[in-house]
Amino acid sequence: MKRGKRPFGKFLMVLAIAFFYLPILYMIVFSFNDGKSLTVFSGFSLRWYRHMLESGDMMEALYTTFSIAVLATAVSTVVGTISAIGLSKSKKIVRDVMEQVNNLPLMNPEIVTAIGLMLLFITFRVEKGYVTMLLAHIAFCIPYVMLSVMPKIRSLDPNLADAAMDLGATPWQALTKVIVPQITPGIVSGALIAFTMSVDDFIISYFVTGRGVKNLSIMVYTMSKRVNPSINAISTLVVVIITIVLVIINVAPVIAAKRTAKTEVKHRRIWIPVTGGAVLAVLAVGFLQFGRGTLERPYEGQTLHIYNWGEYTGENIIRDFEEETGATVVMDNFDSNEQMYIRVANGESYDLLVPSDYMIQRLIEEDLLQKLDKSKLDCLDKLSDAVKGLPYDPDNDYSIPYFWGTVGIVYDKTKVDIEDLEREGYNIFLDEKYKGDIYLYDSERDSFMMALKALGYSMNTENEDELQEAYEWLVQCVQTMEPEIVTDEIIDNMAQGRKALGLIYSGDATYVMAENENMGYYMPETGTNLWSDAMVIPKNARNVELAHAFINYASDYDGAYDNSSYVGYTSANQEVMEVLSGEGGDYEGINAYIPRTDNPNDEVFVYNEETKKIIGDLWSRVKIAASNAD
Repeated sequence: MKRGKRPFGKFLMVLAIAFFYLPILYMIVFSFNDGKSLTVFSGFSLRWYRHMLESGDMMEALYTTFSIAVLATAVSTVVGTISAIGLSKSKKIVRDVMEQVNNLPLMNPEIVTAIGLMLLFITFRVEKGYVTMLLAHIAFCIPYVMLSVMPKIRSLDPNLADAAMDLGATPWQALTKVIVPQITPGIVSGALIAFTMSVDDFIISYFVTGRGVKNLSIMVYTMSKRVNPSINAISTLVVVIITIVLVIINVAPVIAAKRTAKTEVKHRRIWIPVTGGAVLAVLAVGFLQFGRGTLERPYEGQTLHIYNWGEYTGENIIRDFEEETGATVVMDNFDSNEQMYIRVANGESYDLLVPSDYMIQRLIEEDLLQKLDKSKLDCLDKLSDAVKGLPYDPDNDYSIPYFWGTVGIVYDKTKVDIEDLEREGYNIFLDEKYKGDIYLYDSERDSFMMALKALGYSMNTENEDELQEAYEWLVQCVQTMEPEIVTDEIIDNMAQGRKALGLIYSGDATYVMAENENMGYYMPETGTNLWSDAMVIPKNARNVELAHAFINYASDYDGAYDNSSYVGYTSANQEVMEVLSGEGGDYEGINAYIPRTDNPNDEVFVYNEETKKIIGDLWSRVKIAASNAD
């Protein structure tokens, strides 16, 4: 009977191993893909490794990740071990209380710990950056070390230290020569857990960092907003480093045991895993620091702090700007205009922001932006007239366009009849022919724009009855059409043809159409959102001169071409737009790349705080209706 079960048990084991390791293998294989696709292997190339090594941000993130992990592990291991030993000598009531206190951070949701630490640093006006991230990592690593060490201490004879001192050992010798060697397996386990937790952490790091300091988790999160195969390359490098560390930790004691006399081994083998892993980690950090140093260019001591959307710059623009100006660029990334607004409104200082149209209007109204010095700008004549002088900044006194575009419907030509789109417009999202085969975009503004335009209303309406009708339209959609509500996942999903149609930004549709010839982009005649993201300088900017220099560089042909060809969004530079969409251009024949400018029903969003609150509340209710429908 037992023998009959063994093949099945082996099969389950193989299945489990495949489940865990096949995705890693897949990632490693596609890190050598010549194309940007994450599903189609178009040829072997080291392109993404080269891009990774040339990216100052990626090298900085790797350096930050491993240097903080090594320092946090070292400090938390020492503090956690000493604390555990001290607790073992305390009264039982103190020991029990402290053990519960120690367990609290382990049980606490990470988001709660993250917000608590963030508020602590804000309260004491500690500038967020490398130091705050290190302190946070030390704080959450210590409980893991104590949890690993304390069981080993409990297993010791409580009279061991006294016996050692009775035999002539000093208290320090009793600790280091008797106690520590006995609990070393627990110390090593705690150190490895602390190192792993530090390398892996995202949520706490995200809330306690600032001034452009990012670890690997934050970098990957930022990069995952758009299709970027460099994620595979940098993740593969981390897998290689961790694998080497594990091999050294496990193999070194065996080798040492064979070469060293038994009596020597008893003393030394305990430390080999720790020292071997620590030395390798330090060497890795040193290597990354060296690589980071070689990538940095000479600079004159000036630093430009930019706050921009994630994955919203070209491959080379930052590096080329640094080479040309001698400056250092520090870029933080945000996920939404609202996230950006909170930081700026709370006084965090940036030299340059890239918000959207309606948010620029709000920042101007709240006097959080300064007027541009047009005598320092030579870029206005290079920009498309269609994206200049928009309602939120009619004279471009505060903003210079960065990217612009529309919101429309991406559709699979093999599944969707163009006549349906032309006849129904946005109402195609209520056509049960496509039930279960559509994406809705998880954005209150864009979803209500779609519903309002489908009903023939302005997307900037303040009429509550019209907003209520739009809400009911969306509820009908989620309850009858079984849509999948997504954000940036729609980009790769539609490139692979997983659904028939979905609401999408034109720049993302450009990438989808470039990857899959069966995809099309349609803008209903009832109108859409003509949006613009632009560069602005906040009131509290510290380096206004350099901010103007970057605006010029990003708007000039080389910088604008690098941005637009890589990201896929429409450049504000007229020449770049014509070259990329013209014969032989990257986006030749892709209508999504050229924004529509001749439809009177197209609008630019206008900021209205009261309407925004109403729409936000209604969208939350739409999503509840969607979950209930599921």
